[in-house]
Amino acid sequence: MGESTFQIDQPTPERAFVIHTFLRNDAAGVAGAANRLEEAVGLTAAIGLEVVDAQTLGLARLHPSTFLGKGAVERLSEEAAAADIDVIIFDTSLSPGQQRNLETALNTKVIDRTALILEIFGARAQTREGRLQVDLAHLSYQRSRLVRSWTHLERQRGGAGFMGGPGERQIELDRRMIDDRIARLKKDLETVRKRRGLQRKSRQKVPYPVVALVGYTNAGKSTLFNRLTGAEVMAADLLFATLDPTMRSLDLPTGQKVILSDTVGFISDLPTQLVAAFRATLEEVTGADVILHVRDVSHPDTERQAESVHQILRELGLEEQVEAGLFEVLNKIDLLDADQAEDVKRRVNGENAPRVGVSALTGEGCVELLELLAAQLGAGRRKLEVDVALADGQSLSWLYDHGEVLDRQDHDAGTRLTVALDPKDIARFHKRFPAYATHTPEASSIA
Repeated sequence: MGESTFQIDQPTPERAFVIHTFLRNDAAGVAGAANRLEEAVGLTAAIGLEVVDAQTLGLARLHPSTFLGKGAVERLSEEAAAADIDVIIFDTSLSPGQQRNLETALNTKVIDRTALILEIFGARAQTREGRLQVDLAHLSYQRSRLVRSWTHLERQRGGAGFMGGPGERQIELDRRMIDDRIARLKKDLETVRKRRGLQRKSRQKVPYPVVALVGYTNAGKSTLFNRLTGAEVMAADLLFATLDPTMRSLDLPTGQKVILSDTVGFISDLPTQLVAAFRATLEEVTGADVILHVRDVSHPDTERQAESVHQILRELGLEEQVEAGLFEVLNKIDLLDADQAEDVKRRVNGENAPRVGVSALTGEGCVELLELLAAQLGAGRRKLEVDVALADGQSLSWLYDHGEVLDRQDHDAGTRLTVALDPKDIARFHKRFPAYATHTPEASSIA
């Protein structure tokens, strides 16, 4: 009797139609339309939808009721029906009324850019904290959609997330129940925020400087993080591959130890619900000693991406750091041709703010990055000369762990160290080893 094999049918992905709109009198919008459409297609594919068609659509003006003009709506309705489209993605923010009216006119499911990004975050969140943040953002968004009735949602949504849920569960909730759930989530996230605050305080006691990686989604932050620390954080050619922050220690060429933090990727028009929900996580950025802005210099829209990152950092209260100039890590130089790579090198050498070209994938430029980072962190250090007694190994070990030893002279009575330390570490040294407070020469600036 022959063997039988049974094959489980995989669900067929929903067929999606992606549309990026722009105003025809907006020169920047016209110029960037193709790149924005490509990004929207990537976002759509990131949640497992089959992109059947994608178009840019120039508008003379925005229509309050349906966002698009009557003619554009009729044409899209015909094209969606002909291609058997399940969902139309609008790469813009739609009001609840516009979304509802478009779903009626187009006779298909409609979601906007905000819902699309929220859906991706929902699929990527792995930790309890990440899921709490995504749930809060989802509910805040859904609450704004509670207009008139849930009938249009009941007809067109169900399952998990927007493509298949909160769906049935959400339909049964009224505004009060959603508000109660939001209140509980905010309380839970406040607990997370306090815990992170305690963790930051404990790190300050160690104390190691914190270096935060920020950048546009898919700029290569996690690949760089893995390259520098030897960690195995998920790094893939995937939008929002990292949602949950990860920290690892890193030794600089000077011997100084720092904490490197990998953070969630940013994106243009990041939903305000997500910025608010992820504020506890993003506080790691606001408390960092140095912010490394990782940029994909091979991307044709790298300047717009950089400005999007700057805008979000401003929203987090980091205006001064942005205006002063961020430490830029120009990543993916391995994808550039020789002339482009040479241009990046000229830009690196010609800027006041720290800049370095790297390939996180191959390791090119990473040594220079660490040297520049060490110089940046050492800029405020002061030089201290300490005579350490022969039997006092504890003080000697502390100075090696917390500073950069510039010179060492051993003699019969002990060791004379010349060490570079942060002013706060000099104060900690004197507090921990008070005998040296009155016998240590004054610290001097490092030339």
